[in-house]
Amino acid sequence: MKSKDIKIGSNRSFGIVFAIVFGIIAFWPITNDHEIRLWSLIVSLVFLILGILNSKLLNPLNKMWFKFGIFFGNFITPIIMGIIFFFVVTPTGLFMRFLGKDLIKLKKNDKKSYWIEKKDIKSTMKNQF
Repeated sequence: MKSKDIKIGSNRSFGIVFAIVFGIIAFWPITNDHEIRLWSLIVSLVFLILGILNSKLLNPLNKMWFKFGIFFGNFITPIIMGIIFFFVVTPTGLFMRFLGKDLIKLKKNDKKSYWIEKKDIKSTMKNQF
């Protein structure tokens, strides 16, 4: 899927999300008995007002955030998939090989065909939908 096929989010949702993020940043120090971060609270209110008004001022920021997300996704996705493969799929395959299992019937046999004959057919292919 190309980035041209993906629709950018609305300025309203972008503004509200960033208002929430900066609001969390503003009030987080309260959990450690510190003062509220005033700069973050002001930025949060600006994003909230612009988000509610669905302002065109958020359009360039929204586009930059969208492009950053596409770039970051193209960079991180192969890394995450590689980690999943090497830490989940590979050990599972090695464990199954250790147990002598051949779940997808890859071992060669002396049969004339690899066709698997089903004995208990549960349904027909008529009226599928």
